[in-house]
Amino acid sequence: MSQNSNKEGGNEVPEVLNRNIAIAFFLNLGFTLVEFVGAFWTNSIAIQSDALHDAGDTLALGLAWYLQGLSRKGRSTTYTFGYKRFNILGALITGTILATGSVVILSEAIPRLFAPEEVEVEGMIGIAVLGLLVNSLAVWRMKKAGTSLNETMITWHLIEDVLGWVVVLLGSVLMYFFHIPWMDAALSILITLYILFNVLKNLLRGFKIMLERVPEHLEVKKLKLAMEKIPEVKEAHDIHVWTLDGEYSLLSAHIQADPEIRLEEIGRIRSQLERSLKEEFKLDHITLQFEIYPDDQAPEDI
Repeated sequence: MSQNSNKEGGNEVPEVLNRNIAIAFFLNLGFTLVEFVGAFWTNSIAIQSDALHDAGDTLALGLAWYLQGLSRKGRSTTYTFGYKRFNILGALITGTILATGSVVILSEAIPRLFAPEEVEVEGMIGIAVLGLLVNSLAVWRMKKAGTSLNETMITWHLIEDVLGWVVVLLGSVLMYFFHIPWMDAALSILITLYILFNVLKNLLRGFKIMLERVPEHLEVKKLKLAMEKIPEVKEAHDIHVWTLDGEYSLLSAHIQADPEIRLEEIGRIRSQLERSLKEEFKLDHITLQFEIYPDDQAPEDI
């Protein structure tokens, strides 16, 4: 009986996550190909902009699908912290591709704003409606996939796609009733700038994680004060705190204990510290090194 429940909790859930990511991936991949063909057919640079964004999302989904399986391996002798940071690597690769593509699209869209070309408006409307349906379905599948940083980022990318297709649909309807050919280039620039802003924001966040910056929700000063609240702790120093992927946070610290403390009490104090730190600061992995020095021999580096 316990084996079955373990199977449901440990294996079935990851399989559901993988299946939902896979469905979202193939939906996005198929429609991205349709978009590139549609952009050529309609001569719409706005659809071309969204096609590029969808291509980036497809890459992100593919990486997430692969990394979801990879992360289940856990720790190894070569990756002792596991494979969580591969999610950030995937986000950085995707972000770099999207940022580069956005610059290319802007270099084409800005000249067309001043020298607009005729577009196939009916085709734009049809592709925009299809884009809304496909991307809404992909968002729905990803909403059921999980809540990790990488999955959340991908979901928001897909939501941006939905909003982008709303803009394209409204713009193409306006062009259907009014002769405003520059609207296509204007939509492209608007969508691309919005995408570029969010991509650069996510890239900055990813670089901060890769450089092992203190997570935004944590402060070393508050961690130090929390550890020194324990009566037997004289001082906490050499504190390091970082995150592997934006969710899984780690802390290491040296604890200078009261020199009068008995050695058998250290285990109790360690457990008390770890429990309170995990509950208050949402830390996942804590390493504490205890030091017991007479007052006149305390280390100088704090």
